[in-house]
Amino acid sequence: MDILVSTQWLAGELGKGGLRILDASLFLPGDPRDARAEFEQAHIPGAVFLDLPTLCDADDPRPGMLPSDDFMTERCRALGIGSDDRIVVYDNSPTHSAARAWWMMRLYGVGASAAILDGGLSKWVAEGRPTESGWATIPRGNAIARRAEGQVCTKDDLLANLRGGPAQVIDARSAARFSGEDKEPRPGMTSGHIPGSRNIPSSTLFLPDNSMKTGKELRRLFQDAGVDFDRPVITSCGSGVTAAILLAGLELLGKTDVSLYDGSWSEWGMDPDTPKAVGPA
Repeated sequence: MDILVSTQWLAGELGKGGLRILDASLFLPGDPRDARAEFEQAHIPGAVFLDLPTLCDADDPRPGMLPSDDFMTERCRALGIGSDDRIVVYDNSPTHSAARAWWMMRLYGVGASAAILDGGLSKWVAEGRPTESGWATIPRGNAIARRAEGQVCTKDDLLANLRGGPAQVIDARSAARFSGEDKEPRPGMTSGHIPGSRNIPSSTLFLPDNSMKTGKELRRLFQDAGVDFDRPVITSCGSGVTAAILLAGLELLGKTDVSLYDGSWSEWGMDPDTPKAVGPA
């Protein structure tokens, strides 16, 4: 499968063997919406609820950090995912959180392939496609999750890169958060951005129907932000969720030397010793 699959394609695949559909909706702290309740009320037929906010290392004080291989394996098996399954993830969230789930499935090598439903649940519903409610009994799967090396950046990696490394850092947060004009939502967190980073708000990668921009329109966003396609890229955001959108966008453009800073600003902004910048890129 490609990175993106259309609603029309998925509608034609419903009910076929070896397909697992995951609802990866996630809402940021302070948002009154309840992803679990919304899934129970209406979801794509055959979908299961990923519960993305809990798919993390609960012992790590940083929010949303990647889980262990064993935890990821157990969650995927509980969701009925098999080692040969095609996985399609979608969301109904303004954060477009399906990209994080897609990246995680790829990172851990879960299933045979993984893709994002272009346009998510909102486009599916707008087209009059069917939904179902409630919770289904899920037979356990046999997926095995093993995190790949070299695709996740740490704070130490970012600090080393600031000392003359080759990578460009692209921040997916809003322009006001990036510049420091808006305060961060988490108490005690400094505003601003990693020095030298570029800013491409993740929301700018989407069209009015919630599908992702592609081709020249997508490439122009990165070019206008000053991204050099001949250099490696590290994507960042608030807590590692929307950074995956930039990573997916770059891969759509054929760029694969991209890694994701999992700690993102939730780690960098809370550390009094990390260098910080304010203002536009």
